[in-house]
Amino acid sequence: MDDALPTVTDEETWRRELAALRAREKAATRELDAIAAQRRRLPMVALPDYTLEGADGPVRLVDLFDGARQLITYHHMWSPGAEWQCGGCTGYTSQFTRTEFLRPYDARFVIVTQGPIAEALAYREKVGNRMDWFSTAGSDFGADVDAPPGGGFAVNVFLRDGESVYRTWHTTGRGTEQLGHTFSLVDVLPYGRQEEWQDSPDGWPQSPTYAKWLDSPDVAALYGPEA
Repeated sequence: MDDALPTVTDEETWRRELAALRAREKAATRELDAIAAQRRRLPMVALPDYTLEGADGPVRLVDLFDGARQLITYHHMWSPGAEWQCGGCTGYTSQFTRTEFLRPYDARFVIVTQGPIAEALAYREKVGNRMDWFSTAGSDFGADVDAPPGGGFAVNVFLRDGESVYRTWHTTGRGTEQLGHTFSLVDVLPYGRQEEWQDSPDGWPQSPTYAKWLDSPDVAALYGPEA
């Protein structure tokens, strides 16, 4: 695979090919702008007054906003009794070490999991996660927003109006990619994600999906207390 290289060309040809690609990239950007505009026009659903568990004890859903009007929750998959939780969730949330930039936008971003809060906080420490964690183990909140016990990961967005909380948006699967920087950076590399499902030139390095993703022990080794 060491000899798998893009075609070498002159600068004029390179710039012409780059301009053609950029036209598609700009069209995609405009489409994402249009999607965001549609998202801002979505209706919303009123939620009941859920109580979750935080580091300091029970906490109402409305208080997760910490005074902000908007809230993003990442629902971290949880396997009871497992030494290592979902590698994808662990790696994905390790990206977010400084979320205070959301404050000027009147927003907060936290993790919610089905794991008991003591176990969740211990795992947070173990893998060096920097986000605020909350548990929905004793609440229907997770299940009601499409992240039930034994279920997959999810992202939800909420809006607070006084003491009332509304659900405004939800995604899962590859819908979460746009919210992180990992694949945004990897996708601009010449070899991309190097996963077998991707459309790449013959001879490009490729491996099974997830093969290059950090697993939970990798995250702990890089960012945990012993790192």
